[in-house]
Amino acid sequence: MNASNTLDPGLLDELADVAEASGCQLLDCELKGTVLRLTIDRPEGVTIDDCQVVSRQTSALLDVADFGSGRYLLEVSSPGLDRKLYNDEDYDRYLGSKVRISWRDPDVNNKKTTVGILETFDRTQKEVALKDVSTGESLTISLKQIDSARLEPEF
Repeated sequence: MNASNTLDPGLLDELADVAEASGCQLLDCELKGTVLRLTIDRPEGVTIDDCQVVSRQTSALLDVADFGSGRYLLEVSSPGLDRKLYNDEDYDRYLGSKVRISWRDPDVNNKKTTVGILETFDRTQKEVALKDVSTGESLTISLKQIDSARLEPEF
């Protein structure tokens, strides 16, 4: 899980437990200014009801934990159609899907963005292989080179 550096690790664990108790996984937790944004997921997809349940339970937890010194806005959402790929499980789960990967090419030392089909994910080598949809070229990219990876919605 990605997490804001300003949140207490113990609180992050409790937030993850709240999501898990609701049948969800906490993918991301971000505190920007006075906005606390939680991104949750579940294998069958996130519903509005899931977001409401996690929001209510999180709000109660934050009240007891005496979170923050003033007002804050709590947002709980799904990862969306163009969801970010957060972890190894996401790379495995979305094999065969169209993805948009922004990465640093070490050969030319610049940033590139490639839209392609995620063909393989090697957990041992920590790299992905994808086929560029515009050129047909196959690429292998180390996770260390990836700045962001997202699903590319197909309509």
